[in-house]
Amino acid sequence: MMSCSRTMSPLSSSQALVLIAAVLSVVSFSRHVLAAGQPDYADALAKSILFFRGQRSGRLPPDQAVKWRSNSGLSDGSAANVDLTGGYYDGGDNVKFGFPMAFTTTMLSWGIGRVHDARAAVRWAADYLLKAATVTPGVLYVGVGDPDADHRCWERPEDMDTPRTVYSVSASSPGSDVAAETAAALAAAALVFKAADPAYSRRLLAAARDVMAFAVKHQGKYSDHIGGDVGAYYASYSGYQDELQWGSAWLLWATKNTSYLDYLTSLGANDGVDMFSWDNKLAGARVLLSRRALVNGDRRLDLFRRQAEDFVCRILPGSPSSTTQYTPGGLMYKSGHANLQYVTSAGFLLTTFAKYMAVSNHTFSCQSLPVTAKTLRALAKKQVDYILGANPLGMSYMVGYGARFPQRIHHRAASMPSVAAHPAHIGCQEGFTNYFYAGGANPNVHTGAVVGGPDQHDAFPDDRGDYDRSEPTTYTNGALVGCLAYFAGSYKS
Repeated sequence: MMSCSRTMSPLSSSQALVLIAAVLSVVSFSRHVLAAGQPDYADALAKSILFFRGQRSGRLPPDQAVKWRSNSGLSDGSAANVDLTGGYYDGGDNVKFGFPMAFTTTMLSWGIGRVHDARAAVRWAADYLLKAATVTPGVLYVGVGDPDADHRCWERPEDMDTPRTVYSVSASSPGSDVAAETAAALAAAALVFKAADPAYSRRLLAAARDVMAFAVKHQGKYSDHIGGDVGAYYASYSGYQDELQWGSAWLLWATKNTSYLDYLTSLGANDGVDMFSWDNKLAGARVLLSRRALVNGDRRLDLFRRQAEDFVCRILPGSPSSTTQYTPGGLMYKSGHANLQYVTSAGFLLTTFAKYMAVSNHTFSCQSLPVTAKTLRALAKKQVDYILGANPLGMSYMVGYGARFPQRIHHRAASMPSVAAHPAHIGCQEGFTNYFYAGGANPNVHTGAVVGGPDQHDAFPDDRGDYDRSEPTTYTNGALVGCLAYFAGSYKS
């Protein structure tokens, strides 16, 4: 260590404060640069999985890690004389929407690989979907809770007293979209538990086959047929052909039955897409089918592989055929409503397709732009790193990760004191008056929750009332888990 023999005059108190502030600023900036250069993906992965504990509905187990949540929705299904307890609330409200819940389950199952801790998150949803698909022959239950009534109140799940209306599809009121997505979820979950719990896996797969057969035989959009307003919140704007393709792709993987391949071929793959979400599954189905084309060398699926490449070309910066906007800070920007859901789902497909390309030494071109597995990995990493803090605001969009993250997320349970802290019932409008409109940080840190994200200019208001940017959803996290597992090194191939 070097020393200085010259004696320095003591600092005044004001000079000392300035120096301390400068040092803290440098330290904070250095930490941000380090975090932006190499985030702690393993920590983010663990937190992204923990998030699902805070979204649970039903009777919570003794090992419930999120202690500010308690039992809720214990009479769900009673309106139809069935047991529909369990499952997940989709976001910051208290409704169970089957369509996005099934998509979340599919993505979690696809993405967890060998991440043992994520199995519990998959099983919590799969148990619910299995009941929804089998408790009444010929009926698939697709939602619990009146969404309009729920949205007129700001209540903890443990206090909710709005109608728990039950919604379903059947032969007379078909819903190929939600049925095929449920089949995909059950088939994907069956693969997760194939070795760990073979009997459970077989039950899931049997239900998946039945629900997929129902989706094919009784075709129609569920939002056109169910009562109430569930379909208005999660209507399948893309139709149901994408779900038929998605569900068949998962049944092909899970069963190896080539009749699903024949059906897929009959559906074709002609529509170009530049996003992947709970609504439009075409890009996901094509990447999934590319696994068989690239890794197994099945040339019958080359059409789907080429369409997967077309999807990449539509989102890749610098691609002559790109149709995707990016913010000045480099974030993929698809929508003013919960944009990060599209970022995490695209990032998942990029990392997944990159794995398939790497294993098969495959490359392709977006016209004049050469594309390798490293190209896809680099774009996915930039998007994930942005979410974790490498952005113009220097903040993480995952609650509980990093030094700076959203404090006022649009989430009923997180924004109100827990039942343990406040045992008395908090009523519908009392929740708005005392908690929704409160300016302070939420009393409960919903660790791992990824919010809707910044606007097209990289700005983020951290406003509880701005649900487009401040509400977390299960499907945003469901896709991110796979990305984080990839970058944390959980995948070995």
